[in-house]
Amino acid sequence: MRLATELRRLREAAGLTARQAAALLGVSPAQITHIESGLAGVSEKRLRLLASTHYACTDEEFIDALVAMATDRTRGWWEEYRGLLPASFLDLSELEHHSRSQANVGVLFVPGLLQTEEYARAVFSNRIPELTSDELELRVQHRMARRVVLARPAPIRFEGVIHEAALRIRVSDRAASRTQLTRILELSEADHVTVRVIPLDLDGFSRGGSTMTYLGGPVTKLDTVVRDAPHGAALVDSEAQLAEYRARFRKVEAASLEPERSRDFIHTLVKEL
Repeated sequence: MRLATELRRLREAAGLTARQAAALLGVSPAQITHIESGLAGVSEKRLRLLASTHYACTDEEFIDALVAMATDRTRGWWEEYRGLLPASFLDLSELEHHSRSQANVGVLFVPGLLQTEEYARAVFSNRIPELTSDELELRVQHRMARRVVLARPAPIRFEGVIHEAALRIRVSDRAASRTQLTRILELSEADHVTVRVIPLDLDGFSRGGSTMTYLGGPVTKLDTVVRDAPHGAALVDSEAQLAEYRARFRKVEAASLEPERSRDFIHTLVKEL
């Protein structure tokens, strides 16, 4: 679907209609429509012809990334959950799999990739409407499986900014909170994981009011923001909005404690428990 979206954007930027693009490529207008709707694939040859020749795109790195998307036949681990979990769960897993980085702002909850199994189970247990035991376990298993991106040979670079409120709220009990905070400390020791804390007593801070997950794609144009929505995750991928979210994250990051001070802060919270 993202490939389809980007090809449509390139065509529109070139000032061509779907009918004109089809004529240039020597196919029917319906085929272009199907490609741009994600209903049909496109070969590397045709993609490069469209992007470079007909749409006048000169960003070779971007075109190479689109080709990689078009020719990828990976069947990821998340496919075993197809039909069992909402599509948004699978979309997030696939996005993370192909991402190079993740920037996360957690205000009321610890970011998903940092959660322990007990913490995740407590979060999902409080969902309304209430989940069945099978639905609950599937969601917990899926969230735990997502953590592979932090442990794989080429892990993603994770930057998490967590508000003190999220660290203090006991979604379960005291022991679970202690285990969760300890888990964050352990992960923050890795070179590819950076955790920062926003303390409650920070004066004049108003930019941490919303959770955000920013996924860095193979190139900047393929970045994606995942926002919580009433009926599942909402994906944001327009360049203007992505630039806004990048700026928003950097402001939140700048207002947070440095990584070393953040670890000290979390150590103090653990001792309090």
